[in-house]
Amino acid sequence: MSVTGAGLEGSVSVRLETAAGRVRAVSVQVRRPAAARALCGRTPDEAMRLVPLLFSLCGTAQSLAAAEALEEALGLDARPHTTARALLAEAETATNHAWQVLMDWPARLGEAPQPRDLAGLRAAAAAIHPALYPARDGLRPGGGLLRPDRAALTAAVAALREGVERAVFAAPVPTDTADLERWAGAGGTGAARLMRRVLAPGMAGFGACGVTALEPHPAGWFGERLSADAAFSENPRQDGAPAHTGALARRSAHPLVAALLARHGSGLAAHTASRLVELAGLAERLASWADRLDDAEPAPDDGSARHAAGSGAVETARGRLAHWLRIEGGRIADWRIAAPTEWNFAADGPLAQGLEGTAADAGLAERAGLLVAALDPCVAAAITIQGED
Repeated sequence: MSVTGAGLEGSVSVRLETAAGRVRAVSVQVRRPAAARALCGRTPDEAMRLVPLLFSLCGTAQSLAAAEALEEALGLDARPHTTARALLAEAETATNHAWQVLMDWPARLGEAPQPRDLAGLRAAAAAIHPALYPARDGLRPGGGLLRPDRAALTAAVAALREGVERAVFAAPVPTDTADLERWAGAGGTGAARLMRRVLAPGMAGFGACGVTALEPHPAGWFGERLSADAAFSENPRQDGAPAHTGALARRSAHPLVAALLARHGSGLAAHTASRLVELAGLAERLASWADRLDDAEPAPDDGSARHAAGSGAVETARGRLAHWLRIEGGRIADWRIAAPTEWNFAADGPLAQGLEGTAADAGLAERAGLLVAALDPCVAAAITIQGED
């Protein structure tokens, strides 16, 4: 039996072997194009032009992580652009969350997707870059010419707030588990109906396991490990063990998410609620950063760094993304990436541990598909279930 989901970059194959009514073995294999290799041998400018072309998924975050790594290697001080970059990364995360909530979740419920609502949110998010950088040069190493248009930013944030409130919640945002259950029970939106589904008995705790959350390590933490071991890209570890990354890792301290973790563990309910929590707080976070913006110039490049290394790390909808690179003779000699998919779909990671030992009944395929999407909604996933007979 196989279940396949469409994705945007790379693919994941999950094989479940069942016996005596249980999943007895789990095999997870990640296939991803070796895009970083295409950057080697290029000049920094050439590499930066290629990054958004090579990485269709989380293109803004990929460009920001690459720019941060190049800035360290080239000695560029882009700290005046930190707040503006947080706005850009958060806006992209929001649109990726919105894709899952408005397109993927309805499909899993057998309902029509909501492309018009998604398009409105994407348009509002896309307005943020030119409202910060009129020349749309904010993703270059050293930053672009930062001239915030506060009226345009306010309008974009307001459009995002209105879109999320209407299309995702259509009611006051739940603040505790009782609110969440009432909102889900009323079923006023596709998100509410999906939440109702995952709060059902046998679903809320599905996938819960003892894998710890990836800490918000600085870029240097990743750089040390990527530079020391090329295999870290494919098999990243935290303190010698697997870790999960993404909305749940970031929002585990939120009262609603913490309550679900205490009641059900790190299963479907906590994963789903953490994504909703991030969307609910989006406009407030964006407005807070926008209030702290100042004009900034591009960091000057004296061209002196020709043999150096650097690392960058950025949060994405899927989790923490890290780049490390080395420059020799003015060209990229090596480039390595630790992506969220490799954390969440490690051979002994949260997906594998969350599936092992679970009940192998008629609902297994649906539950496994929901868990895959909760951990990483943006990759194609093929789930094969092989019974003992």
